[in-house]
Amino acid sequence: MTNAGRRTTTRRNGLARLLSAVGVLATAMPAGAQRVPVFDVTPSCRHAAERAHPIGSVENCIKLEQEARARLVKQWSTFAPADKSHCLGLSTLGGEPTYSELLTCLEMARDARNAANGKDRGTTGQGRR
Repeated sequence: MTNAGRRTTTRRNGLARLLSAVGVLATAMPAGAQRVPVFDVTPSCRHAAERAHPIGSVENCIKLEQEARARLVKQWSTFAPADKSHCLGLSTLGGEPTYSELLTCLEMARDARNAANGKDRGTTGQGRR
């Protein structure tokens, strides 16, 4: 087989694996998931701490992620099933999901919907009081 033929075969195999992984994610995350997912945030926190050296720490990152998960648990039932499905898909797409990323996505989707429906007319940056 020529080098060009090997590259084409390698690309096809890579694409097949990618499509397979996307299919698995799609079936593993039904719309309106019943519970907050369980993520291993250690790899993401390790990378974040490395990038934030010398002030970043894996332990602090994990603590913040645990706090974000606790907020997700409290608010999970208030998020729309379609938003849960969408945000779960986005958060796992990069390979190292985090609770803070999932929470941010869900809050933004909810707040955008509320703003579009006229439910939240506050000034940007003031927050809820």
